[in-house]
Amino acid sequence: MTQRIPLHDLPPDPAVGQHTPSDTVSQTMYAKRRHIYVREISGLFQRLRRSSNWMLMALYFGLPWVNWGDRPIIWFDLPTREFHLFATTFYPQDFILLAWLLIICALGLFLITVFAGRVWCGYSCPQSVWTFLFIWFEHRLEGPRHRRIRRDQSPRSVDTLWRKTAKHGAWLTIAFATGVTFVGYFTPIRQLVIDLATLDANLWALFWIGFFTLFTYLNAGWLREQVCLHMCPYARFQSAMFDPNTLIVSYDTARGEPRRDRHPKASDREAAPTGDCIDCELCVQVCPTGIDIRNGLQYECIGCAACIDACDSVMERVGKPRGLVRYTTERALAGQPTRLLRPQLLGYAAALMVMIGLLVTFIANRIPLEFEVTRDRQQLYEQTEEGRILNHYSLTLRNQDSDAHHYRLTAAGLPDLTLVGADILEVKAGDARTWRIALHTDAEALPQPSHPIELRLQSLDDTSIRRMRETRFLGPTTRH
Repeated sequence: MTQRIPLHDLPPDPAVGQHTPSDTVSQTMYAKRRHIYVREISGLFQRLRRSSNWMLMALYFGLPWVNWGDRPIIWFDLPTREFHLFATTFYPQDFILLAWLLIICALGLFLITVFAGRVWCGYSCPQSVWTFLFIWFEHRLEGPRHRRIRRDQSPRSVDTLWRKTAKHGAWLTIAFATGVTFVGYFTPIRQLVIDLATLDANLWALFWIGFFTLFTYLNAGWLREQVCLHMCPYARFQSAMFDPNTLIVSYDTARGEPRRDRHPKASDREAAPTGDCIDCELCVQVCPTGIDIRNGLQYECIGCAACIDACDSVMERVGKPRGLVRYTTERALAGQPTRLLRPQLLGYAAALMVMIGLLVTFIANRIPLEFEVTRDRQQLYEQTEEGRILNHYSLTLRNQDSDAHHYRLTAAGLPDLTLVGADILEVKAGDARTWRIALHTDAEALPQPSHPIELRLQSLDDTSIRRMRETRFLGPTTRH
């Protein structure tokens, strides 16, 4: 027998009032973006961050202008499929190294995250570096935070107009330089600048310069924290790597609460003791993502430590110890010892060291020579009047070294195996050449219709450069 629960209408709540079916509650799922006016602050961590940012930007903008011999020190030459990094040239067949390098970068990021949270975001991420640079120009051209707020809330004036025009002009200039430099990693930047000045740049170069100019201007100038909060996947999955021993920017609640008034009345000075936090909200004003660090650990925090420098400056002024907001761990805040060596951290460190060791070993033992052998598919073999069997092959050599080389070609695997054609092959640096050769041997020397043989290349200039390829030598199925 099925039992049913009876339903009854609830009487109206006198405190709320009678609702009619026509009463509706409207709630939007979209939260309007709150513009963040970042306050400029100085301090130890901000000096470290600025030094890191200027160094990274100097490397980014400067490396394409540095030459190694007659070419840029870093040059991804897509038309010729050559990728020059310092003294080494890589080719598409070396792309396994790129995957290897990306794995190493991922493991390094995981290791840093487990140990020190999002310091990558605060000190080295390109989005943060360019955003802080744009904010730096904003401070210089529009003034401090309170003046920017007042200008945006006041009617437009000539002073406001020229300041904002200058700011956006500076942003666009930086974005354009960023785009030109990025394309300069794929085409020599010295010639690229000349082509731009003479209006002779090709359309693809102009397209990519415009693309990166636009998105640098949008990301660092307009979107800013929105990229970190909603577009960057790292902001979402990094919290899964945190543990109670991870070094993070934290507010010491036990020391700071309850907060006290910055300007206490005379009658309140003898009240119950309060914490060290004076609720000045300076930590909120300097945060580039607009969060209140006093609310606890939040995924929006990028670990830039601006709130630490701001709070330390306030603590010094009010005669309190520094460190109310500091780099610490959850265990340390709870009065427990922090464990530095832990399985997760050691696992990432071990995996990273193994991958780096393997990559270095591979590059150190890398032979700068590619050697391919292709049998002639139109004719399996030829038989001469003297009773010898002849096979034709195509050899492709790519010299991946920075110097030209002469190579000696030899064949082995069958008695009386003789090479027809050049046995000394010359290939210029970074060049690839193809030769057609022939091998012949006595028909009586073939123990079977298809026999493995080896073709060997040995550099006459460098004995460490050698390659061997195995192929097949074909003959008749029956011998007469």
